[in-house]
Amino acid sequence: MGLGANLPQDALYPLTTIDGNGRRLNGTHKYALHFEKGKLPPVNGFWSLTMYNGEYFFAESSLNRYTLSQRNMFNPNPDGSLDLYLQHEAPVENRQANWLPTPEGNFNLILRMHWPKETVLNGSWEPPPVLRTQ
Repeated sequence: MGLGANLPQDALYPLTTIDGNGRRLNGTHKYALHFEKGKLPPVNGFWSLTMYNGEYFFAESSLNRYTLSQRNMFNPNPDGSLDLYLQHEAPVENRQANWLPTPEGNFNLILRMHWPKETVLNGSWEPPPVLRTQ
């Protein structure tokens, strides 16, 4: 999707419209993206997870937050893993730093990886599935 101006070595943008079970992403449900400790997107540049509505425009957000990235100050899990919460309503307070608000209807996610490391390019690292939690 979009103009293919970047070489894979410069940037990759995996997109999903479905959860890990093949169901359409929709803001009537709650989701999590779970990264094991040390398994965040391996990049030399930066990564970001960007939220779009069903028409690929930024999804309206009560926080004016459209993306999460390594620039955010996340609250990791006690074991060092990280859960990103994708849902319309705000999660409990200790999870809000990891929250990317969804629209009420269908939405799409793009993981932007700038200057990806070899593990991304050779396919030995893959993004975790989006898990529907409710």
